[in-house]
Amino acid sequence: MSEALLETRDLTIRFGGLTAVDGVDLRLARSEILCIIGPNGAGKSTLFNVITGIYRPSKGTVALEGRDITGSPAHRIAAAGITRTFQSSRLFNDLTLVDNVVIGMHCRTRTGVLTALLRPGKARAELDEAAERAGDLIRSISPDLYERRHALAGTLPQADRRRLEIARALASDPKVILLDEPSSGMDDRDTDALMASIRSVMARRAGLSFLIIEHDMRLVRALPDRVAVIDYGRKIADGDFQEVRQLPRVQQAYLGHKAGHA
Repeated sequence: MSEALLETRDLTIRFGGLTAVDGVDLRLARSEILCIIGPNGAGKSTLFNVITGIYRPSKGTVALEGRDITGSPAHRIAAAGITRTFQSSRLFNDLTLVDNVVIGMHCRTRTGVLTALLRPGKARAELDEAAERAGDLIRSISPDLYERRHALAGTLPQADRRRLEIARALASDPKVILLDEPSSGMDDRDTDALMASIRSVMARRAGLSFLIIEHDMRLVRALPDRVAVIDYGRKIADGDFQEVRQLPRVQQAYLGHKAGHA
């Protein structure tokens, strides 16, 4: 088996007497989309928080391209090539769409405070270049959103806020993007457009991978290469969606949930 781009082994985190993530093994290959599904409270977002350095695991490892990054600070993990979105919007509402995406480039820019003070021309040139690239990223996600690139982010409806957050995630030139419920607040048409945008990004960026937490089964059926199921903090299934959905333990995990949702 080839080396995984992102891998967790026996990843575990406990909060007092509660084990929120329990011995999870995941492998994400280059150019792969892996969806993580499971009931609410199963530990999916907590797993993201451990991978991205917000929480330090109680046990286990996280590796990127074979390099152990377990417990590294979040900013170092972002610089290494892992970026994410969150369930709730984290946009700067009083800044423009372009400015929000430029902020996502912070770990790749060279201008610091001293350079900005001593060489303001160089700082301005880098900022102008970043703004142009930000516009290109927004346009790659949504041409309609690009037409509003100078509007304030706080004026956007929920579906467009999600799209902008993905553009900002792309701004750091990541190797892996973690999306936490990206279709939340979207209707079917918006979800279809989101899937088309992700496929388009994958086609243009060789080696980029997505790890996605999702509840919309339309997206889960259509978009990922594989699906992993988390329940009570443990991974209970991993494989093709059509095969995974037939497993009795997966059906039991979803018992009582409405058809079409995870």
